[in-house]
Amino acid sequence: MNRPQLSSKDIIGLFDRYVIGNYRRFPVALVRGEGVYVWDAEGNRYLDLFPGWGCNLLGHCPPRVVEAVREQVGRLIHVPNTWYTELQGLWAQALSERSFGGQAFFCNSGTEANEAAIKLVRLHSPKGRYKIITFEGGFHGRTLGSLSATAQPKYHEGLGPLLPGFVYCPFGDLDAVAKAIDTETAAIMVEPIQGEGGVVLPPDGFLAGLRQLADRHNLLLVFDEVQTGCGRTGHWFGYQYFGVTPDIMTLAKSLCGGLAGGAMLAKPEIAASLRPGMHASTFGGNPIAAAAGLATIEMIEKENLLEKAKHISAVFRQRLEELKKTCPIVREVRIAGLMIGIELTLEGAPVVDACLRRGLLINCTHNTVIRLLPAMIMNDDQVHEGCDILADVLAAYAAGRLESAGKP
Repeated sequence: MNRPQLSSKDIIGLFDRYVIGNYRRFPVALVRGEGVYVWDAEGNRYLDLFPGWGCNLLGHCPPRVVEAVREQVGRLIHVPNTWYTELQGLWAQALSERSFGGQAFFCNSGTEANEAAIKLVRLHSPKGRYKIITFEGGFHGRTLGSLSATAQPKYHEGLGPLLPGFVYCPFGDLDAVAKAIDTETAAIMVEPIQGEGGVVLPPDGFLAGLRQLADRHNLLLVFDEVQTGCGRTGHWFGYQYFGVTPDIMTLAKSLCGGLAGGAMLAKPEIAASLRPGMHASTFGGNPIAAAAGLATIEMIEKENLLEKAKHISAVFRQRLEELKKTCPIVREVRIAGLMIGIELTLEGAPVVDACLRRGLLINCTHNTVIRLLPAMIMNDDQVHEGCDILADVLAAYAAGRLESAGKP
């Protein structure tokens, strides 16, 4: 379909008139992406250190994924899950063999994967046990069950009553978790690393302690790996980074190389409780998502991207630790693989805006944390390019002259 390219102003006008304004958007219309860069409607190029909100771990339009999707879309786009498809079976096998040998339920997003996990917990647990312990600062999604699991009151405003049965504990506090467990507790649900919460790593021994508590009280341990999964930490899954295995794991974000896709993996003896008719997802595990998911795994392995992610992480760590020593408004740098949080002493939104004007895309979460979720295909020069811009902007911010840091 041929049509003239609209300007950013015209595209924004379409949104203002026809799209519900439930997102805060930057005044830029992106039209093309390749690798670690994107371009807007006026042809301006941006280095993207937060590609696809963490979904584009392989960069924009990864060639293996693009080719797999192009081939599949001409063969079979969608069939319902009342039929068998080869690709969905192979995809489930690939994920199982790279994790703890579980079985997969496929869906389309992280919140859907977490909804499936919540249902499975209740279906598998003995009668009367339904409570799930989750953690302050965590984030599990926007649908009502996942939102109820999210222990952040700001996301609950105007949406009550929430789904009952969730008990919130401070992240990292094993004593609080032990005290919260009672005869109605069924599971503990946790992000191995809190992503939206500010790239907060667990204290040493915390996840292992949760595993011990779950085993002692016959509870299920659920890891929300929507952000940490699929290579983000330099391991296939975040639980491998910490050496603690869950009973159930949820995945999305980078699972399909940028396409919509989600999954829940559960140990087979637990997965059996999700019986026919108890849960479903119309588009879950569709042939296009499965082709993209398999191509994502293939690209990571054939291009040795897990090891590359560890190298890139080390380069970021060196640059950002140096920045912390020289920039007074950098309070802390937190890095696990390609999950990077830079906590500031000031609000981070002005830094995001200034970096945008300099051609760098980043994120701010929890008001003061600059969050980077870079692609594992970056090279050293691109890491330094991004860090140079960020360092200049932060130096200007610290000196009280941020407006002059960006181009008009």
